[in-house]
Amino acid sequence: MPVMTPNLKYLHPYPFEKLAQLKQGITPPVNKSAIVLSIGEPAHVTPPLIEQAILSHIKGLSNYPTTKGILELRQSISDWLGKRFNIPAECINPETQVLPVSGTREALFSFAQCVVDATVKPVVMMPNPFYQIYEGAALLAGAETYFLNTLAADNYLPDFDAVPEAIWQRCQLIYICSPGNPSGAVMARADHEKLLLLAEKYNFVIASDECYSELYDDEANPPVGLLESAYNMGNTDFKRCVVFHSLSKRSNAPGLRSGFVAGDADILGQYFQYRTYQGCAMPLPTQQASIKAWQDEAHVIENRRLYREKFAAFIEILSEVCEINKPPAGFYVWLKTPIADTNFAQQLFAQENITVLPGSYLSREFSGLNPGINHVRIALVAPLEDCITAAHRIKNFLQTL
Repeated sequence: MPVMTPNLKYLHPYPFEKLAQLKQGITPPVNKSAIVLSIGEPAHVTPPLIEQAILSHIKGLSNYPTTKGILELRQSISDWLGKRFNIPAECINPETQVLPVSGTREALFSFAQCVVDATVKPVVMMPNPFYQIYEGAALLAGAETYFLNTLAADNYLPDFDAVPEAIWQRCQLIYICSPGNPSGAVMARADHEKLLLLAEKYNFVIASDECYSELYDDEANPPVGLLESAYNMGNTDFKRCVVFHSLSKRSNAPGLRSGFVAGDADILGQYFQYRTYQGCAMPLPTQQASIKAWQDEAHVIENRRLYREKFAAFIEILSEVCEINKPPAGFYVWLKTPIADTNFAQQLFAQENITVLPGSYLSREFSGLNPGINHVRIALVAPLEDCITAAHRIKNFLQTL
């Protein structure tokens, strides 16, 4: 066998590989339809304006797209960022501070490969539980991972004050996720400000995963973004700040593979150079569809309404038998389980033909505890009727425990 990078051995199996093994050999009841609530794949209808834009620009497939994308797309992203996060238009330069990417998954991964210097024993920090791409990106970049346990006592938000100074001194990159996956917790402006001051003091980069930022409960109180907080602190160049956004959740278009990275022009200049070798250039029809999506808010407002409807019905049914809270954002229920999370998920599938994801598959043991243990992540992505059916079945299951 050829020699491979030694860092591959540090990678953990992906959560859904573990879940498949957990379900292996189990035959669920055939009289109950399968309801899959484990994968965060939006199932609402993709807006027709996206499909129409692709079809009307299908001839664009005959041209190579550029890594930077067309200016019209970058301008539409810049305009959206400014309006959404209350930043003056002139403060976000579409030439130097915005890069389209083919889905934020690949961007979140490749970003670490670009910014981490493996020769100086770097640390990459991330919340725990976490999107597993953060961990894999850090490990394959040759960094040590440091986890920020997010616990109920802290409203599932990272406690930056608990991090030793020696770790901050070695930190080169920190991933944050707000609204959080899986908890839906939202970082306040004060949390951003604390982290921004730490980044200035210790000279590390903040990678803010904001892919759930448009799925929130209160129309009058959208989640604050990192660039918004930086601007309000006087950091109008967004130094050390990079944000990641996607159309997958916002616009129910996971198959479009369209997102963007924005922020510090110096960092993005180097990341752009890296992407000219590594990056996946976005096809022109996808770029045109993305322009239409970023310019329209009506479908996003309707999307939020649909999720609110599902949360309300789901929680009303289950609140009779367990402690369940509506998250401020996202589309997940981060449910505490009365038995081990793996046993809960396995038995729920065996008895009710419902698939949920054990919380321990999304986290690591760190500082003596695993914050995902005794939780399951339930993605309310199925149609309303299926979510209601699932809630009744989970209620029935809980009553048997």
